[in-house]
Amino acid sequence: MTRAAKAMPVSHAVKIKRALISVSDKNGIEDFARALAGQGVDILSTGGTAALLAKAGIKVTEVSDHTGFPEIMDGRVKTLHPKIHGGILARRDEASHIDAMKKQGIEDIDMVVINLYPFVKTVQSGASFEDCIENIDIGGPAMVRAAAKNHDFVSIITSADDYGRVLEDMKANNGGVSYELRKELAANAYAHTAAYDSAISNWFAGQSGDHPKNFSVAGTLKQVLRYGENPHQTAALYVDGGKRPGAALATFLQGKELSYNNLNDTNAAFELVSEFENPAVAIIKHANPCGVASGKDMLSAYKSALLCDPVSAFGGIIALNRPLDKATAEEITKIFVEVIIAPSVDKDALDILKKKDKIRVLATGEMPKRELLPRIITRIAGGFLVQDADGVHITKKDLKVVTKRAPSEQELNDMLFAFTVAKHVKSNAIVYARNGATVGIGAGQMSRVDSSRIAAWKAGEAAKGAGLKESLAKGSVVASDAFFPFADGLISAAEAGVTAVIQPGGSIRDNEVIAAADERRLAMVFTGVRHFRH
Repeated sequence: MTRAAKAMPVSHAVKIKRALISVSDKNGIEDFARALAGQGVDILSTGGTAALLAKAGIKVTEVSDHTGFPEIMDGRVKTLHPKIHGGILARRDEASHIDAMKKQGIEDIDMVVINLYPFVKTVQSGASFEDCIENIDIGGPAMVRAAAKNHDFVSIITSADDYGRVLEDMKANNGGVSYELRKELAANAYAHTAAYDSAISNWFAGQSGDHPKNFSVAGTLKQVLRYGENPHQTAALYVDGGKRPGAALATFLQGKELSYNNLNDTNAAFELVSEFENPAVAIIKHANPCGVASGKDMLSAYKSALLCDPVSAFGGIIALNRPLDKATAEEITKIFVEVIIAPSVDKDALDILKKKDKIRVLATGEMPKRELLPRIITRIAGGFLVQDADGVHITKKDLKVVTKRAPSEQELNDMLFAFTVAKHVKSNAIVYARNGATVGIGAGQMSRVDSSRIAAWKAGEAAKGAGLKESLAKGSVVASDAFFPFADGLISAAEAGVTAVIQPGGSIRDNEVIAAADERRLAMVFTGVRHFRH
């Protein structure tokens, strides 16, 4: 083991005499560099950053002048030089390092201020493969990692958010940066380069669509939450650079602080309504829909969704795929809800909601596109599972009629609606629907027949609550997220009053199930696609 490897951490503040600044995100850099220069710090810089600082009247030395070597290869090589990396990596308490610096004419670099080429933004912009490649930073991560490794002597800053606290620390330490802050900044730096490499790795893997040999997950802390699913669990929200509109990236308009469960349920609700082209509303409780409807406008869709299960809707999450208007806001505030999420909220609607100031209101700006679904990651002991999102959207041309009676046009429309909702219901999932609205939902049961019975019972209870004599399931269609393994689930639905059935098919007893449907004059179609959700 070398002497350098045995060296103890340098616990005192290290005075900053020379700083290397090279940033893509230039927010706040002029003020920060001016403050450093005001404390007598020599500033090295590259390209656009150097030009910006010089224009602002800040004395700056170009890296190429410092190294005696020009930028080459269109800027691909500019900081990859011993005078840069030696100045960053040298231990100031190691004699052999000091001797090497003297022999090679290397000067100390005590601070490195770097944020990397905007690779993620370039990808998000839809840039070409070649442009994305050119926005993979090489010299930047090398300097970041070098400075973080040598944090005993070097301060590494990778975020403009840290400029102020670094200056405060220097003020308190007579122009030096404390060891505690240097160590914290080093940890942030390694997290920064890890996230950067993760984004590049996953983008490259996405070019082929294959699952890569190594899969990395990275995110940036957006918010520490009050607690997790339960008060004894800690939790936080991280964002991963994805642009898909939803709960994580929405603008918070009003209300109490969002919880872990709020965010999970709100995401589920918004993803559900994003499936529909027509105005649609989803009411979610514990990540399961308790009412979904499509209508001519938001108010009619909301009323139909609420009718399905008004008891479960109490304290639920409401998602809309159109702007929230005043009339719908007035109707929503008649019951207790936790969260409302919509692409936007009309001013008059927000004025109504302000009277219920504890309701959390989120605006996403737009609806997500179906083709931008992220992969799904689920942690298990010892690792995690990764799968593509369930992005299949069934249309009429995908359906196969398997019964003697073909469905009517209205039945077809309702079946497609119900099957789309079933995709977002925990398995085993059974969804009854009529006229573009759910009328009964059975979720998360161990047997499909139990889900069918629960959905039918819910439809009956909803009818009673609305003062109707007949169950809402009467004349509805039913969707099953997976095949009926036996005819009993279908028979239970038939007894509830359904007229048509949509299911994936594929059971060894399909013929028995088809026969049971024919016997009861039901129309049934197979999709060939299963929608399990766990």
